[in-house]
Amino acid sequence: MIQSMTGYGKAVVAFGDKKINVEVKSLNSKTLDLSTRICPLYREKEIEIRQAIAKTLERGKVDFAIWTEKNAASDATPINKELMKAYYKQICDIVATTGIPQPQDIFATILRMPDVMTRTEIEELTDEEWARVRQCIDNALEQLLAFRRQEGAALQRKFEEKIDNIEKLLAEIEPYEKSRVEKIRQRIIDGLASIPEVEYDKNRLEQELIYYIEKLDISEEKQRLTNHLNYFRETMNEDEHGIGKKLGFIAQEMGREINTTGSKSNNAEMQNIVVKMKDELEQIKEQVLNAL
Repeated sequence: MIQSMTGYGKAVVAFGDKKINVEVKSLNSKTLDLSTRICPLYREKEIEIRQAIAKTLERGKVDFAIWTEKNAASDATPINKELMKAYYKQICDIVATTGIPQPQDIFATILRMPDVMTRTEIEELTDEEWARVRQCIDNALEQLLAFRRQEGAALQRKFEEKIDNIEKLLAEIEPYEKSRVEKIRQRIIDGLASIPEVEYDKNRLEQELIYYIEKLDISEEKQRLTNHLNYFRETMNEDEHGIGKKLGFIAQEMGREINTTGSKSNNAEMQNIVVKMKDELEQIKEQVLNAL
C-alpha cells in the first residue's frame, strides 16, 4: 500500500523531574535528508538516533528535535551561600580598612559576583533514562508512520480516480478512430480528383493509403497504455516499501503512449481527448512525487 512522505509525530515521556519531548516532521525528497536538533545531554547518542530514523523512514526531508523541560523549582539556579558569605566578609573588611562606603544594596552587589549563581553540576545520561528516551523516539516515529499511512490512503484514492478517468477517455477515442481512417482516405482521393490533369495508378494509391493509414494506427499505443494503467493499479496494492519511484516510472511510460497517440491522431476530437488525458496524468505525476 502507498505511504506518503508527508508526516508528523510527537511524543512526550516523563523521567524524574523533567519532561522529554520528541518531535519529527517529514516532507517529500528523493533521498533521506535528515536534520536534527538534540539537547546536549543526548548528543552522545546522535548516531544511534540517526540510524533509527533512517531505518524507519527510509527517505524524505526529515526534521527531528528532542528537548527536555524541567519544573521551575528544580530548574532554578542554586545560590552558593558559602561563597556569598565569603564575599560579604571581604567587602566588610575593605570598608573597615579603607573607609570606602559600603554599597547601598550589598545583597544585589554580591549576587553579581563571579560564581555566586553558577550551575556547576554535570548531568550524566543513565541507561534508565536513555531507555525512556528511546521509547519516546519510537513513539514519535510510530505516530509519523501512522500519519504517512493515512496520507498514503488519500493519495491512493486520488490515483485510482485519475487512472479510471484516463481509462474512460481512452475508450472515448475509439469511435473517432474508426471514422478517422475513412475521412483521411476520402480526403486524399478528393484532393487527387481536384487535379484532373494528374494521372495515377489506383492500385499504387491503395498501397500508399494502406501504408499511410498503418503509420497512423494507434492500436499498439492503446494496448500498451491499458497495460500501464493496470500495472499502476497492481503496483499501488503491493505490500512493500518504496513503490513511489516505481509508480513514477510507470507514469512516465504512460506519458509516452499518450503523447504518441496525440501525434498520430490527426483528428481534432481525438486530440482534445488526448489533452484531457495529459491533464489527468500530470496530476498523477505531481502527486506521485509525495509517494514513498
